[in-house]
Amino acid sequence: MQYSKVYIDSFGYELAPHVVTSLDLEDRLAPLYDALHIQKGQLEAITGIRERRFWHPGYKMCEGAVAAGQKAIDAAGISSQDIGMLIYGGVCRDNLEPATACAVADGLRLGSETEICDVSNACLGILNGMVQIANAIELGQISAGLAVSCESSRQIVDITIERLLAAKDMNLFRECIATLTGGSGAVAVLLTDAGLSDRGHRFLGGAVRSASAHHRLCLWGPDAGNPVRGIHIMKTDSVGVLKNGVSLGVETYRAFKKELGWAEDKPDKVICHQVGSAHQRTILEAVGIPKQKDFTTFEYLGNIGTVSLPITAAIASEREFLVKDDLVGFFGIGSGLNCMMLGIRW
Repeated sequence: MQYSKVYIDSFGYELAPHVVTSLDLEDRLAPLYDALHIQKGQLEAITGIRERRFWHPGYKMCEGAVAAGQKAIDAAGISSQDIGMLIYGGVCRDNLEPATACAVADGLRLGSETEICDVSNACLGILNGMVQIANAIELGQISAGLAVSCESSRQIVDITIERLLAAKDMNLFRECIATLTGGSGAVAVLLTDAGLSDRGHRFLGGAVRSASAHHRLCLWGPDAGNPVRGIHIMKTDSVGVLKNGVSLGVETYRAFKKELGWAEDKPDKVICHQVGSAHQRTILEAVGIPKQKDFTTFEYLGNIGTVSLPITAAIASEREFLVKDDLVGFFGIGSGLNCMMLGIRW
């Protein structure tokens, strides 16, 4: 995919207010650690995540998405009536129906002609939303679109800790380590065409690849496959996700470089989905990108699902890690397995 007139105009984001350290979680897991003879500090040592954030109990996903979306609209200096498409890309939603995007559109007071919908694709929801909006802009259907998401890890982490304390099983602990890295936050990405604003970051295009044979490596839902019981749990084959995800990432990266025609020493900077230290190290080594080209937030925000990559890009821009004319890669790999790599001229 390639685009000629699409810009990422602005970002907006919200950080959840409650900071929860890995040591805080391990304090709650003390009976499990004692039973399995696990030393405190292992969660951070394994994942590289010191802390993550939680929303207040009962916080609605539309609240965070509206707050982030309003910040993005204000930063762009355009009217909410200019938004021709709104896509909510979060894994967490307020209801099965209607789309969470409906509540967000109402909160942002978008016009009646705005196309609104939810998109669900594990941790790639925002990137998928960005591509759908970019396609509509490129075709001249809309002048601006907003991709938003809000994720909450409080409930699934609480449920996971309860299960671990009841079972005191090492295999279950291994399956649940990824769940314990979850963080919470909200983000919005506003895309426009050159006619509405050409001061943003040029969205150049990208590449996608999938390996759907591995769709059961990470499951989150009612009893992770048994909806009769209705208990939402999450389980992850972390080794399988890493091994097969990296293979898919390498394939996608080759296609990405070829599609955009970038030189051997490009991209200048990368923003990856924030899983943890092992995934960061392994994927960068596999594609041959030096660690100093990457910007991370997982150490203090954890894995916020669909929010992770765009909120990291927003913070990287604020801190001037991303500078004008950098060729930047957004690299996302999500459960399924799906991989999307997008290129932006900053």
